[in-house]
Amino acid sequence: MKQLRERILRLQVWKDTSGQDLVEYALAAGLVAVAAVACMPGLSGTVNTVFTKIGSIINNNVK
Repeated sequence: MKQLRERILRLQVWKDTSGQDLVEYALAAGLVAVAAVACMPGLSGTVNTVFTKIGSIINNNVK
């Protein structure tokens, strides 16, 4: 009887799709992020330069 209950519970869990939408959205967001990184390789150097300049300006003016 216990095995039957366990088997029924496994089937119910297998058919449960309540969290499926969240997983699909997370996968889609990850795919968009990977595509953005792959399409803009030259942008990272520019962003790094901008943040370095901003950091040095803040350091020079805070002291």
